Amino acid sequence: MMQQLAMQQMASEPLLKVENLVVEYAVGGRTVHAVSDVSLDIARGETLGLVGESGCGKSTLGRAVLQLRQAVSGKVLFDGHDLTAMHGDALRRMRRRVQLIFQDPIASLNPRRRIGDIVAEPLVISGVKDPDKRRQAVHDVLAAVGLDPALVVNRLPHEFSGGQCQRICIARALVLNPDFVICDEPVSALDVSIRAQILNLLEEMKARYGLTLLFIAHDLAVVKAVSDRVAVMYLGRLCEVGPSEQLFATPAHPYTALLLEAIPVPDPDVRPTESVAVGEPPSPIAPPSGCRFRTRCPRADARCAAEVPELRTVAPGQSAACHHPLI
Repeated sequence: MMQQLAMQQMASEPLLKVENLVVEYAVGGRTVHAVSDVSLDIARGETLGLVGESGCGKSTLGRAVLQLRQAVSGKVLFDGHDLTAMHGDALRRMRRRVQLIFQDPIASLNPRRRIGDIVAEPLVISGVKDPDKRRQAVHDVLAAVGLDPALVVNRLPHEFSGGQCQRICIARALVLNPDFVICDEPVSALDVSIRAQILNLLEEMKARYGLTLLFIAHDLAVVKAVSDRVAVMYLGRLCEVGPSEQLFATPAHPYTALLLEAIPVPDPDVRPTESVAVGEPPSPIAPPSGCRFRTRCPRADARCAAEVPELRTVAPGQSAACHHPLI
């Protein structure tokens, strides 16, 4: 009975829990506030979409989860283990369960190495010494992502298209059978005709390997197609978090509404909606006081300049960091 309760509790706890994460770095003697006091949870088997403009801190957050970028403060709890407190061998062992798919598939592959060696490298680093086991694992994962191992393993990256290179990158990320995969804009560098194939592949791999995904993108249409929940980020802070369909139907934060208005409609007779926001995004070196979106928000007032809005529930399952939410 006690064991059953423990298993139920483990299943209900989030696989990834980020608590008050702060990431800053120096540029030219000044401090860039890349991620500021971000907290979020990702449940087992869930896909969380993380969206926002370029430079808002999405990729920095993803790299901080992997400890590729050290945080100034805060915690990253993966399956109950604090990654920010791990170092050396302990962190390397934990990283086997957390993998990353990079934004540029071609640039992330070593042009001098053959595909078989590239996909097998995580196995070598993790200590799988048997060459037959490595070879079989590489062949299995390449076949799983839709590539013929016999035609692929001895070729070089420049012999493949962008979509094929992304399949190879996905295979490299999955060869260790991870629990959690960070997809850092995995389709932004691909042609539109190839994007659907890669998105369908990610969905298939998620079901096949039982993955949990953090899907980072700036294309909201893509995020809506693959995500269970969506988190919206602006200038290093989370603006809104909620179920995908609910957030797209009734956005609570003015910035989320602005992003949704920017989605192009494939109809020449439909005129684009004029933006209600004004000006350009502020610099992360000197972010505004209070709400960071207030300098562009038509609903901003003195309270928005004086107080930092905290994420609070505005609808079942939906939270927004806004003093004057839309719902």
